[in-house]
Amino acid sequence: MDTKYIFVTGGVVSSLGKGIISASIGKLLQARGYKVTIQKFDPYINIDPGTLNPYEHGECYVTVDGMETDLDLGHYERFTGIHTTRNNSITTGRIYKTVIDRERHGDYLGKTIQVVPHITDEIKRRMLREGLDFVITEVGGTIGDIESAPFMEAIRQLRWQLGRDAVCVHLTYVPYLKAADELKTKPTQHSVKELQGMGIQPDILVLRTERHLSDSIRLKVASFCNVDLECVVQSEDMPSIYEVPVSMQKQGLDAAIMRKIGIPVGETPAMKPWHDFLEKQRNATREVHIGLVGKYDLQDAYKSIRESLNLAGIYNDVKAKIHFVNSEEITTENVDSKLEGMAGIVVCPGFGSRGIEGKIIAAEYGRTNDIPTFGICLGMQMLVIEFARNVLGYKDANSAEMDEKTPHNVIDIMEEQKNITQMGGTMRLGAYECELVKGSRTYEAYGEKSLISERHRHRYEFNNAYKDEYESNGMKCVGINPASNLVEIVEIPEKKWYIGTQFHPEYSSTVLNPHPLFMSFIKACVIS
Repeated sequence: MDTKYIFVTGGVVSSLGKGIISASIGKLLQARGYKVTIQKFDPYINIDPGTLNPYEHGECYVTVDGMETDLDLGHYERFTGIHTTRNNSITTGRIYKTVIDRERHGDYLGKTIQVVPHITDEIKRRMLREGLDFVITEVGGTIGDIESAPFMEAIRQLRWQLGRDAVCVHLTYVPYLKAADELKTKPTQHSVKELQGMGIQPDILVLRTERHLSDSIRLKVASFCNVDLECVVQSEDMPSIYEVPVSMQKQGLDAAIMRKIGIPVGETPAMKPWHDFLEKQRNATREVHIGLVGKYDLQDAYKSIRESLNLAGIYNDVKAKIHFVNSEEITTENVDSKLEGMAGIVVCPGFGSRGIEGKIIAAEYGRTNDIPTFGICLGMQMLVIEFARNVLGYKDANSAEMDEKTPHNVIDIMEEQKNITQMGGTMRLGAYECELVKGSRTYEAYGEKSLISERHRHRYEFNNAYKDEYESNGMKCVGINPASNLVEIVEIPEKKWYIGTQFHPEYSSTVLNPHPLFMSFIKACVIS
């Protein structure tokens, strides 16, 4: 079978959930036995989201091969279990940089370099993939954005070149006007008209809506937009994003795609593991309260951590009730009231000095009150600094990132990072191996595996010069990178659950395979 291509675009407004729809389509096709990948093309000029403030673009998601990407790749991986790579996340910046580098190298032999054909050809080259049954390509932004025009032109060209092997799915919004008590289809009509003006006729429309759409509204949209009625699907607000694939399957979205492409539809997959998960989610009503200590008061800033906690809660038959606690506002005087009633504490990752003292206070609160505490990346480093200050007695202990002149740099810059001045893509990125100490709580959490592989995104590390001192005072280094001898995991065995990881376990947690550390953490929170 030749590779089939599905292009997912969005109209009317942004943040409609193209990533969730793309991930849902991927899951449904995967359930039919097809080999699938999902890629995101973002129109911004940044090379990648690695240097973007989380307030601008949510979390930065890291692939196994060390690419800093859009958070939608997290949805793709959580829904499908596939491992994305740098080939799954492309920005306008990367496209232009490639073309400009070639031009400087003389590859174009004196040609005038233009958006069409040079930029669009490079976009098409990256959109086309081999060795797969389906490639789902989500284009960021909204139809009509000036930045996305080259991507739309590339899709238009590919639609002609690929014929029936390509399908366009367009996601739009149907607003409800309360004063008129009416659902309005006009924005969708305009969005499709704009798409048609670019030479692209959508094959399937997914209508995002907060209210159920009647068949008459769907028929109206189908008639005005030149789309078959069976190809007009609605995406209502659901109790959980993980209900979306089931809703799309019930409405025949995957079947419509296959008919458009010319593949026999066959039987509808049962998706039993997914339904079993949803049943567990519906039954998990008992709440366990988790304090998320960080500096970005924004849902998407810690998206993968939130989802990992939610998934681990469901598999522990509880609902993880997450409370964001702004680390900038935590003091020794108010930490009791800020974290009161929390069954567990997560000290979040991040960069820079803003809010770190509050994280250190939260780490001390978790340690001294024996509350299950999970430090991730910078959060792990805060656990280490707190221990140095309050157990080892080094009151001026710090990270070299926050204080270059600290006499006790228990967290120091990695040797290979010392001469780097650029910011983008220069950290320790991607998956690295880690050897676990047998008998440790972490070793038990991983099912007594001795060697694991986890994804990193950091520049600073545990200073091994202090390792023996930490270990003799109760904080054990239980995860070590075999190649570099870097400390990846610390834990205090005498506590109920007090673990810090230099890596980001949240990137590896999926719907059908929740991460073992989050599972172990939530279990400890439930017991405590």
